[in-house]
Amino acid sequence: MTEIDANIDGLVPAWLTLPDIAEEFGVEVTRVRQLVKEGQLIAVRRGENRALHVPADFIQDGKVVKGLVGTLTLLRDDGFADDEMLEWLFTVDDTLPGTPAQALRENRGTEVKRRAQALAM
Repeated sequence: MTEIDANIDGLVPAWLTLPDIAEEFGVEVTRVRQLVKEGQLIAVRRGENRALHVPADFIQDGKVVKGLVGTLTLLRDDGFADDEMLEWLFTVDDTLPGTPAQALRENRGTEVKRRAQALAM
């Protein structure tokens, strides 16, 4: 969990609070906190009350977007911090096209993971 900076806040189109995600998943908020702790989701503090928020693009059809967990693992293994992962996932790449987060939502995770692996080289 990290504080959000203005650049990244501007890149992410929409955010969900942990209680919002818990409701969508049909679980207790403690389970969502566990997903964050395990590194399956990235949560940042933002807003007036500094509540934890997760990019809305990480959630689809009542679960974590397919391929996100593996991508986050690859990026962490490459030495990326949470804010760097968010910046990479939400920065437009014309060769992709779109953002890596968008590609994951569109089931183009193989290409996103390939690019994440290439960052280590």
